[in-house]
Amino acid sequence: MSRFFIAFISFLLCCKTLAAQRVQLFDDNWLFWRGAAQGAEDTLFNDSDWRKVSIPHDWSIEDLPGTVSPFNKGALSQVSGGFTTGGSGWYRKHFTMPVAQRGKRIIIQFDGVYMNAQLWINGKKLGKHPYGYTSFWYDITPYVRFGKQNLLVVKVRNEGENSRWYAGSGIYRHVWLKALEPVHVAQWGTYITTPVVTDNAATVRIGTTLQNDTKDVVTATVVTRLADAKGKVIAEHKGQQLIQAGKDTVLQQEIAVKSPARWSVDAPVLYNAITQIYVGDQLTDSMTTSFGIRSITADAQNGFRLNGKTIKLKGGCVHHDNGPLGAKAYDRAEERKVALLKASGYNAIRCSHNPPSPAFLDACDRLGMLVIDEAFDIWNDGKNPEDYHLYFDEWWKRDLESMLYRDRNHPSIIMWSTGNEIPHREKPEVAKVARMLSDHIRSIDTTRFITCGVNGIAPDKDAFLSTLDIAGYNYARKEYVKDHERVPQRVMMATESFAIEAYDYWMEVTDHPWVIGDFVWTAFDYIGEASIGWLGYMQRQDFYPWNLAYCGDIDICGWKRPQSYYRDALWKTDQISLFVKPPKPSFDTNTRKVDWSQWHWHDARDSWNWEGYEGKPLEVSVYTSYGEAELFLNGVSLGRKKAGRENRFMAVWQVPYSPGKLTAIGYNGKQKSPAATLSTAGKAVQLKLTADKKNIIANGQDLSYVTVELTDAAGNKLPNAEDLVKFEITGPGTIAGVGNANPMSVESYQLPQRKAWQGRCLAIIKSDKAAGNIILQATVAGLPSAQLTIASASANKE
Repeated sequence: MSRFFIAFISFLLCCKTLAAQRVQLFDDNWLFWRGAAQGAEDTLFNDSDWRKVSIPHDWSIEDLPGTVSPFNKGALSQVSGGFTTGGSGWYRKHFTMPVAQRGKRIIIQFDGVYMNAQLWINGKKLGKHPYGYTSFWYDITPYVRFGKQNLLVVKVRNEGENSRWYAGSGIYRHVWLKALEPVHVAQWGTYITTPVVTDNAATVRIGTTLQNDTKDVVTATVVTRLADAKGKVIAEHKGQQLIQAGKDTVLQQEIAVKSPARWSVDAPVLYNAITQIYVGDQLTDSMTTSFGIRSITADAQNGFRLNGKTIKLKGGCVHHDNGPLGAKAYDRAEERKVALLKASGYNAIRCSHNPPSPAFLDACDRLGMLVIDEAFDIWNDGKNPEDYHLYFDEWWKRDLESMLYRDRNHPSIIMWSTGNEIPHREKPEVAKVARMLSDHIRSIDTTRFITCGVNGIAPDKDAFLSTLDIAGYNYARKEYVKDHERVPQRVMMATESFAIEAYDYWMEVTDHPWVIGDFVWTAFDYIGEASIGWLGYMQRQDFYPWNLAYCGDIDICGWKRPQSYYRDALWKTDQISLFVKPPKPSFDTNTRKVDWSQWHWHDARDSWNWEGYEGKPLEVSVYTSYGEAELFLNGVSLGRKKAGRENRFMAVWQVPYSPGKLTAIGYNGKQKSPAATLSTAGKAVQLKLTADKKNIIANGQDLSYVTVELTDAAGNKLPNAEDLVKFEITGPGTIAGVGNANPMSVESYQLPQRKAWQGRCLAIIKSDKAAGNIILQATVAGLPSAQLTIASASANKE
């Protein structure tokens, strides 16, 4: 083993140790109180009866005190918040700061707190942060007691009507503690761009903001090494920078990369920039920043191009909640959401209507998902009495900068969005605000496009739209051609569209180069805006117990809904699926639903169990990318029908119901598809447990999603089963949440039980910090119990 190699390994270990000391996850061992707690910011306050919790935490998804449900018909949030309850909550964390950290800058960072956070450290007030979706941090060095116990207190107020969807309540994203040497890389101080990208070479430009908290002028040496996806160092640069005492200074470096592997949706290759800061011979800071090498362009002639190739944005809007987990942003929950959308054909996500968690963006980088990172739903004019409009004038700049500085190194982000459906877009004073926001974004980052979700598209919005690089059209596909003729260089996309019009919207994208994509409302279902996918608008209290929007392609448990299978036929090849219209509506209908409320999908079930309707015609639809489809009932052909574009990728039959097997086959000439089949299920005889991950990490936060199905002897899921499934868990794990995607269920998301809906339910298993086997047992009255083992291993063994 060479001396150089030994020295290099020692160097890497040193950097790793320094990085571990630099930042630590601060999620464990918090104390929580739901409600008012006068004087709780005081260090002498008695918190002995407070509940111990770990972050991420969301009290609005927990059962209301004295009940077994988080839902209440009288909740202030009403339909918008899915009849959940906010209020006030307090968090206290007792911790000891090692004496060895004395002399360092101590930073506390919160990735997201909903909302109106107020913070104290050792009784000293740090400040407040109103917006519930941006990350924020404080330098707590002056108040920390080294070698002694410290107390961090956070008060959270999710009060009043402040959101149009389920927001959750509390510290719902990670918390981090940083210990920095006096000379270090500033908060979010690394900025990496790739201004030149060719097949043969790329220029990687790195701006590093250096902070000098000493009383002396120092000369810092910055060594930046670029490592490829395998960890091999492929290039490096050394630079020096004089930094005045108490000042920040930016050092610019450019590094050439030969034959770069470009980041794309199909090959999301990531590089790492490893930055070390030296003062003299002393290594004072080390950090690693992930980035991608890629180029983007957009124009009305070629559309959106990634690395020089035109790509249509197969997009969806996504709210921030994680269904049964509420707003809790576990890394695995965020990753799973992205992975499920990727598997369903999506290549782009609009983060509506706020910046997402860092973990969500990390997953998009790794999995190859393009992102619109959106700042606000509200500017000066509110949509609810207590929403962000109360804070916009004072806080917009800080919150916008939080999004930009935190997120600007993610290759997945291709656009910044200034907002969504801002009121009075036609007024000059509102267009002036739009210009102000766009100009400020461009003063920080010019490597992405700027957009905004704009509704009511008409010529009177031209001044507003002129502030954008790409015009976001909400529900305005009929304006595409007219506006292109009027403003031919405008690049457009549907920032929101109706699933029920998926065909029409996607054909507009397919046919017109200036229309670069379609973002359906929504890709993933969510809590709140209850029943817009069925009862629609106008909304009323008597919609209760509806609590889910019921408009997502994928439901809150992660299962594909019929509209997702239809989108498969639009976006993919070799697709065929089969659905039946129930003879009676699945839910009661809203006779007062207004015409413009179109967030529904066809009433469709993947079921061939219709007892009592023998011999009566049922409408059967086949969604397929094949040109023709043939339907069989119990082996007898019911004929072929044209599908394809001429029939909106769908074929429909009227089929007299007879139990047995319904089968669809697609044809492209002589090519046949695999069969899509619905079989009449018999009596329930067993439970089937399926985990999305059978091996998880024992870090106290990793998750395994276990689907529980009631099946007959042949393994067919019982489509109408609603039995109560009870869970028991042994080993180093807990049940983090349960669900079934029933939009009208008001059951607990946290009790170890859940009724099945349409034959299945979900249990989410969370690891502890101890390794070992986690055994989940599921029981239904009258059936044999079923077990599943999940192996939880320490991180260094995974």
